Amino acid sequence: MRVAIAGAGAVGRSIAGELLENGHEVLLIDKAPTAISVERVPQAEWLLADACEITSLDEAALQRCNVVIAATGDDKVNLVVSLLAKTEYGVPRVVARVNNPKNEWLFNESWGVDVAVSTPRLMSALVEEAVSVGDLVRLLRFSHGDANLVELTLPEESALAGTQVGDVEWPQDTSLVTIIRGNRVLTPSREDSLEAGDELLFVAAQAREEQLEDLLSVRRTTAG
Repeated sequence: MRVAIAGAGAVGRSIAGELLENGHEVLLIDKAPTAISVERVPQAEWLLADACEITSLDEAALQRCNVVIAATGDDKVNLVVSLLAKTEYGVPRVVARVNNPKNEWLFNESWGVDVAVSTPRLMSALVEEAVSVGDLVRLLRFSHGDANLVELTLPEESALAGTQVGDVEWPQDTSLVTIIRGNRVLTPSREDSLEAGDELLFVAAQAREEQLEDLLSVRRTTAG
C-alpha cells in the first residue's frame, strides 16, 4: 500500500515509521527544509514541497496513493490537503489530524476527510477508558455514515457475561470488531463467549451508542 503523509514533524515521522515496519510504501511531504530529515526515516521517500499546491501533489503522484494522511500541526493545511486528495486525485482513504478540538466539526466528508483523529480528544478518551468500566468511551470518529469507534469494558454484573456473541441481539448499525482479553486480541466469532473484564470495540452509529451502552451494562436481577 502506498501512503503519502503531509507533515514530516514528529507525528508524521512516527506514523511513517510504523507503516514502514508493516511493509507499506511511504512518502513524507513537508515545505520546511528543516523538517526534511531523511536520516530519521531513511526507508521513506521524501519530498520538499507545499502539500497545499496542486503542482506539489502532482509531483508526489498522489493519484497512486491508497491513503493520504494530513498530519501537519495546522488544521487549515490539513483540511486543504484532505480536500485536494479526495476531490482532485480520488484517494480512497484520507485521514486527517485535528489539532484544535474546536475545529473538529469541519473534518468531515465535505472536506474529503474519511477519518478525523483528534489527539486531545483521543488522549481524553484513553484516560476515560482507563478508569471507566461499564461506560461507553468514544475513541474515534468516522466521517462516512456518522459512525464512531467506541469501547466498553464489560462489567462484572453485566447480564451478557457468559453469553455467546451470536446469541446477543445487538442494536442496528453496530458491529463488534474486536475483543481484548488480557494480553490477547480476539476477532469475535458467533461461538465466542463474552467475559467480565473484556474490552469490547465496536463500530457504531452515533444514534445507537446509548442503546449499546444500556445493553452491555444491564444488571442481572434476582427473584424474590
